[in-house]
Amino acid sequence: MSKPTALYIDGENMPASFAPQILKIASGAFVRRAYGDVTRIKSWSDTPSIRLVHSGTGKNAGDVLLALDALELAYEGLAERFVIASSDGDFTHLATRLREKGLEVIGAVASKPQLQASPSACDLTLDQKIRQVIAQHSKEGRGMKIADLSLAMKHTHGVLISKLPEKRWRPYLAGRPHLYEIDPKGPEAFVRYRPEGFAQMVVAAR
Repeated sequence: MSKPTALYIDGENMPASFAPQILKIASGAFVRRAYGDVTRIKSWSDTPSIRLVHSGTGKNAGDVLLALDALELAYEGLAERFVIASSDGDFTHLATRLREKGLEVIGAVASKPQLQASPSACDLTLDQKIRQVIAQHSKEGRGMKIADLSLAMKHTHGVLISKLPEKRWRPYLAGRPHLYEIDPKGPEAFVRYRPEGFAQMVVAAR
């Protein structure tokens, strides 16, 4: 049986033309909402099966309302899987909070002509940060020590692995073999990112 899924769309930063792809990624979602100022996102009002939620005209009002609704649903325990569709990185903190509760999060980002998505989502942002840190510390293509990744991510991006469900970097990296290559366990174990994995972060509905 598939996980109860909720779909939240940043209507002001996600073109309605991506609706079919988004709905495929969020297959079976019992909550399907697009947020924003209705005067600016009229195209979403014509999209079948998507509920348009008017957030008002204030700056970032749509982002705030989307985050509040998603957290409310999460704390009610009604959904186990959240799909957040947006073209910016404003929902990284929301994704982190949801994951801290053990919930699955998938972020979908518009990248014409396709829709890119990451299983760890809005974690697309997190994985890009990890790739950046590895690239900065890599010598001759060896990557960087996994033992050094924690401190580097904390200092560079303020990311604490202890706040994520995996709690340690090796399980996090090992759970994404399409993005990372890691050495066998040991104090000198290195991690390298897979360029082809980051170039093909397009997922179909799971």
